[in-house]
Amino acid sequence: MKKNDFSDLFYLIDRLRDPNLGCDWDISQDLETIVKFALEEVYEVVDAVETSNYLHLKEELGDLLFQIIFMCKLADEKQLFNFDEVAEGLVAKLVRRHPHVFPDGTLHSQRAKGGDGCLKHISAKWEEIKSAERVKKGQDRLLSNIPIAMPALARAEKIQKRTSGAGFDWDNVDKVLSKVKEELRELEDSMNEGARAAIEDEFGDLLFSCVNLARHLNIDSDRALRKASRKFVDRVYKVEALCEPRGLKKLASDELEMLWQKVKFDEKNVTEEY
Repeated sequence: MKKNDFSDLFYLIDRLRDPNLGCDWDISQDLETIVKFALEEVYEVVDAVETSNYLHLKEELGDLLFQIIFMCKLADEKQLFNFDEVAEGLVAKLVRRHPHVFPDGTLHSQRAKGGDGCLKHISAKWEEIKSAERVKKGQDRLLSNIPIAMPALARAEKIQKRTSGAGFDWDNVDKVLSKVKEELRELEDSMNEGARAAIEDEFGDLLFSCVNLARHLNIDSDRALRKASRKFVDRVYKVEALCEPRGLKKLASDELEMLWQKVKFDEKNVTEEY
């Protein structure tokens, strides 16, 4: 039996979009309506990677690939672009952004063995090339082309990285930590004053400073928060198991705290054993 390949995926999508014999749901979709599903698949890929569920990752990468090709099909129907043009543009861009690998700016050119493999220099060159591309597109301001729809923590980090490249940054992590403490004090002052709008502004400033601290510590703040959320969820599940059949809602706050501390203590002991 013949195994399915890439061409079968294109054929499948053509069948789904067939106005006469296709799927009503797939036929009804457009580029605007499908975005949320593509975004959902991205998050499921992230979740599979961060939980080391590689069998699930294989499936989720397939779902994400479907979304990409499906969107290309929708664009092709509107005569905007097609999948081949997407692939062509991607290859050209990556060749252009990797002059240390493709010195002549062509796909099959090769560098001499050795060369400058320093990650710092490679990253700097990458940003230099991207900056030139933004200027060419008319996006020549420092913070142009940072998607507003990005998750807030990730967008804050990208903004900070971009401004850091222009020299607008603290020169050591201690100063960043001092800024975090300063923002926390300002939040406390706003809370004491009770002005809701000011509290929200100061809380936002505190979050922004915490992201900056994470960046200086080489921590992905978005990933760190997802990890903390997963840890919290796991602990809640363990507390729920300990208080069966009564349930969480029937426990007094001191009982819940006792069980919570027990779960944390047990986790610490398991970690120390390994």
